[in-house]
Amino acid sequence: MRVLAAFFVIYLVFHSICIIFAAMKQVRPKKNLGQHFLTDLNIAKQIADTVDACPGLPVLEVGPGMGVMTQFLVEKPRPFKVVEIDRESVAYLQEHFPRLSNNIIGGDFLRMDLNEVFDGQQFVLTGNYPYDISSQIFFKMLDNKDLIPCCTGMIQHEVAVRMASQPGNKQYGILSVLIQAWYHVEYLFMVEPGVFNPPPKVKSAVIRMTRNEVTDLGCDEQLFKRVVKTVFNQRRKMLRVSLRQIFTGDHPASAEFFEDEMMTRRPEQLSIPEFVELTNKVEKELFASTI
Repeated sequence: MRVLAAFFVIYLVFHSICIIFAAMKQVRPKKNLGQHFLTDLNIAKQIADTVDACPGLPVLEVGPGMGVMTQFLVEKPRPFKVVEIDRESVAYLQEHFPRLSNNIIGGDFLRMDLNEVFDGQQFVLTGNYPYDISSQIFFKMLDNKDLIPCCTGMIQHEVAVRMASQPGNKQYGILSVLIQAWYHVEYLFMVEPGVFNPPPKVKSAVIRMTRNEVTDLGCDEQLFKRVVKTVFNQRRKMLRVSLRQIFTGDHPASAEFFEDEMMTRRPEQLSIPEFVELTNKVEKELFASTI
């Protein structure tokens, strides 16, 4: 019986692999879309299972391609939709995943109104994200943070490291601060290039982000983003140097402002609460300069 069971498992794995490779003949990985199709079923299931940390919510998968993750996500007992910009992939999904029927969205995730996906209901975002637009995807997530309490998926290893980095680390930067201001970030595991078709030139990693308890940063959000981006664009310089870009023209800063002890520090040394404090100081100085 054990031998028969083992052969049955091998058959199922072989059958799934055959389906994947058959799909590859129909859906060509497109360089302009940054497509790297995952071929390892075990890893695909592990990524799909990361959404289980946020039970009960609907799931939206971005860029399902040939459906290697979709086949596991569609089995979960919750509403599920996919969004895919590649027409060839959309046609394949419609043919091979009839259960999804009207839940396959052919379009660009970055241009979507996310309030319309599940009629304003919160949802989990997941996917094997194209490397060249992963940051844009996460900025859109931040713009819709009240809709997306949980986001999981696979991205470039270096980007995942930056997102999860803490102050004092050279990888700590814009993405680290802007995302960690609203989400807990978990670096889950690394994925080697050999499990993709075609293999990317870099390693990948799987991450999970869940909303933290913050509902109000305690400062102007737009100015917070501006301050963070401004100082990290000159990350090797002290704040008193990089912040001068904000105080130009009709809004010069006072000498006292730049004499503050915080101005002798570099951006990677500041925690998120300190960036909030810095933003409030900048706002106060901007207001004073207009009087």
